[in-house]
Amino acid sequence: MTTFVDRVELHVAAGNGGHGCASVHREKFKPLGGPDGGNGGRGGDVILVVDQDVTTLLEYHHSPHRKATNGKPGEGGHRAGADGKDLVLPVPDGTVILGKDGEVIADLVGQGTTYVAAQGGRGGLGNAALSSARRKAPGFALLGEPGRTDDVVLELKTVADVALVGYPSAGKSSLISVLSAAKPKIADYPFTTLVPNLGVVTAGAVTYTIADVPGLIPGASQGKGLGLEFLRHVERCSVLVHVLDTATLETERDPVSDLDIIESELAEYGGLEGRPRVVVLNKIDIPDGKDLADMVRPDLEARGYHVYEVSAVSREGLRELSFALAKLVDEARAAKPKEEATRIVIRPQAVDDAGFTVKQEGEVFRVRGEKPERWVRQTDFSNDEAVGYLADRLNRLGVEDQLKKAGARPGDAVAIGPGDDAVVFDWEPTMATGAEMLGRRGEDNRFDTPRPAAQRRKDREAEQADEEYNDFDPFGADGPV
Repeated sequence: MTTFVDRVELHVAAGNGGHGCASVHREKFKPLGGPDGGNGGRGGDVILVVDQDVTTLLEYHHSPHRKATNGKPGEGGHRAGADGKDLVLPVPDGTVILGKDGEVIADLVGQGTTYVAAQGGRGGLGNAALSSARRKAPGFALLGEPGRTDDVVLELKTVADVALVGYPSAGKSSLISVLSAAKPKIADYPFTTLVPNLGVVTAGAVTYTIADVPGLIPGASQGKGLGLEFLRHVERCSVLVHVLDTATLETERDPVSDLDIIESELAEYGGLEGRPRVVVLNKIDIPDGKDLADMVRPDLEARGYHVYEVSAVSREGLRELSFALAKLVDEARAAKPKEEATRIVIRPQAVDDAGFTVKQEGEVFRVRGEKPERWVRQTDFSNDEAVGYLADRLNRLGVEDQLKKAGARPGDAVAIGPGDDAVVFDWEPTMATGAEMLGRRGEDNRFDTPRPAAQRRKDREAEQADEEYNDFDPFGADGPV
């Protein structure tokens, strides 16, 4: 049974926002007490968070589909719906999030680091929030937005300071078992190590982590053996340690040729050229191994390598090796640039940016933009009053003016949104006044008294201010309208 998984495809779906409620307050002797429909709750987010207690992606290998809960709809009496509960998914330290095209979206390193993989949909406004001095009794509410869905790939890249690389059965697992408290599987046959093993080593004042990577063989960078599966685990390591077997029973192999082959595979994989290298000649407790180590050491040192002769059995040379690695790790840490405090970058909207685009695609004029697409998703098209409200919003945003400039004529097809998910309708220039065609939307004659022209103008300005307030989301992409 698989116990270690370092790459999975995860399908995430955030919760949908709850619908707003269209309700009118009623009580004895007061049948029309005004709108009192509450707002819908926000859908839950799907959040990935680094947890040091998690070391594998096995859980998501078995259950790759994850969904947060939906927001509850609003109710009468100004009762807002409950927000959906966020779904928090723990991942190992060093998890990289990739998009469908392989592009890196996020690199999660450090306990508690989070990434919102899918954002919950906004809750729809109730008719109480949509009311204004001019629109006193809206007979509609906004629908909740659907939550975002996405397919992402999670890749685990081990976070360690030192990586042990070499041929199978070179003694890497034995070495990490005596340098640290790690207890990897050790046996006298190749590919005993099937998963990376991590150990913690303390040498003087320096504490560092060391990783035992499954054995590499010729062709590992192209997928032969286990190399391609686990070469990613050496990417984050500051120091690479070549563990060379000086007592191999294979006559066609020797430490120098083994080193050349492993270096060739690392170069083929790429991205590891600047890492410090250390060569460990292992198994010198065997007489033939000691003789071979003494023979090849001058050649390796002539190439510029720091060479250490050790034995995981007799523990000879381990202290010297441990402190040498600690020094290299300490130097690598000091050379890294210090992390700056998180900065908030404010990108104000350009003065000539309308927030949407209108482009002709064949016989269809397509409108794209965060606001118009969101407004369409929030509209209940079975309610004529809600459709008129959408028309007014689009007109105030300037969509109709841009359609005219783009050459749209009455009866032309207009699509709002991407691809097949767009809402398509036959455009009529009078659509902007659709509300007036339905009557003065949201008003009831039983609420009205004659108003002078100046008062009607002030009411229209107040209604537009309400629109801007309702569109504002301090946590969304719009920012202040």
